[in-house]
Amino acid sequence: MIDKNEILTKYLKEFAPLTDKDLSDSQPFWKARKINKGDFFNMQSMVCNDLGLVVKGIFRIYYHDPDTKEDKNIFFFSENQFVVSFRSFISRNPCWYFIEAMEDSEIFFISYKDLNNLYASHPNWGTFGRLLAESFFANAQTRTEEFIFFSHEQRYLRLLKDHPKIVERIPAYHISSYLGITNPSLSRIRKRIENKAKEG
Repeated sequence: MIDKNEILTKYLKEFAPLTDKDLSDSQPFWKARKINKGDFFNMQSMVCNDLGLVVKGIFRIYYHDPDTKEDKNIFFFSENQFVVSFRSFISRNPCWYFIEAMEDSEIFFISYKDLNNLYASHPNWGTFGRLLAESFFANAQTRTEEFIFFSHEQRYLRLLKDHPKIVERIPAYHISSYLGITNPSLSRIRKRIENKAKEG
């Protein structure tokens, strides 16, 4: 595993105005975990008890439709992003989705209880919590707006911006599911983008 102190200090300081003392006081609560490809960070119908920071790997949040037996990808999380079912995490209600590792992955995680103790005892960690909530709200609203205002190609380009090289790391059908299109449609989009790049 990558040195815990180094990765946490670097990313958390970039995310929120945390002092060295804030970070050192939180260190005992952050744990390292390896999650193999195909294993789960959290399961559908279970309360999400942990907030994770992805150090290595890609995760998908997906819903398994019991009627069609299809998996519908909703979000991807990759390096230097927090992974969590945020609604379940803050409400303490069961999660509607699975969170699955798509590669052999490494994370650091903190429990709901420990994080809330930090919120209560450290004002800057309270700010972290507000920024975390704002970030997940913005991501959820952006995802909704993309389906209303963006074309399939624009959504694909946005995905590449948020998760560089993702097309080299996961099967195309997962990307098609995320975009809400068929595999042939994704192939046409990628071909158009390639042609535009050649013309440019």
